[in-house]
Amino acid sequence: MIAPTEITYFSKLDASMQPALMWAAKDDEPRPLVVCLHTWSARIDKERYYAQYLPRCQERNWHFIFPLFRGPNYTPEACGSDLVVSDLECAVTYMKQTYRVDESKIFLVGGSGGGHASLLMAGRRPELFTAISSWCPISDIAAWFKQVNLKKQPSTKRDYDDHIFEACGGNPLTDEKAAAEAKHRSPLTWLSNATDKVILDIGAGIHDGHIGSVPISHAINAFNEVAKEEDRISEADIAYMVETEKVPEHLRFEGEDVAYGPRTVHFRRVSGQVRLTLFEGGHDMVPGAVFGFFDRQVRGTAPVWNSGDVYDADLDEDVELTK
Repeated sequence: MIAPTEITYFSKLDASMQPALMWAAKDDEPRPLVVCLHTWSARIDKERYYAQYLPRCQERNWHFIFPLFRGPNYTPEACGSDLVVSDLECAVTYMKQTYRVDESKIFLVGGSGGGHASLLMAGRRPELFTAISSWCPISDIAAWFKQVNLKKQPSTKRDYDDHIFEACGGNPLTDEKAAAEAKHRSPLTWLSNATDKVILDIGAGIHDGHIGSVPISHAINAFNEVAKEEDRISEADIAYMVETEKVPEHLRFEGEDVAYGPRTVHFRRVSGQVRLTLFEGGHDMVPGAVFGFFDRQVRGTAPVWNSGDVYDADLDEDVELTK
């Protein structure tokens, strides 16, 4: 892997210069762009946060940018704020203005906190991207606050609920202003805007919320917000899957996705331009399947619901997204 370059770029909402890591494709012809997102508590100064993305971009000779987007999600400036939306929009603008970008192939990917931000951008700026890949995402900030708070042991331990309290300015379950902040920063508030405007691929490990920090209800509810009514997953089936870490027999996926390698796909559903996959894993993502999927998408054409081939799976190792 060739090391990325440290840059700053202009973010229009507060007229600030924001940091990012970047790698430019080596070609005179327009090349695809991938905007890659760090996890909930991460910054951009550690290789492990981008190591699953950058080598795949370099192998394909695709442009890569890894923005800070205001850093870990425990400040009001971060955690799905309007500043975050501006930063990610302007990261795309910077790359398009500075390098030759194939505008038919502009992609966004993130897991965990990056899954939250990628879903948020699907709802708030769907026109920017050809396809978005979101893994083990948080889709409802107030709901996650409650889920984390109920599980926290000991109760004095600093955890993600404390991050949300600090970002939203209070307890979103009891404070009206904090509740409004949590709603504004939640993808579910905006995701209906993504319908038929961007190809959206959502994935989560079936054990997340048990082994991992984000219950799979967040991924399922995000799918339901964009899916056609007849394709939505019932509340009873969601509750069953969250509680048992299993898929009801009538919903079990009977096919195979070789790009997931040894990870069994337990559930899969497509509705229009959105797909949901629940696979054997916890708070994980499968980067090989991300890029195998991106390889096949072109703006203005119908989605190609193919995650790649065995070659993509052979490249990949599970990436646990605990931080």
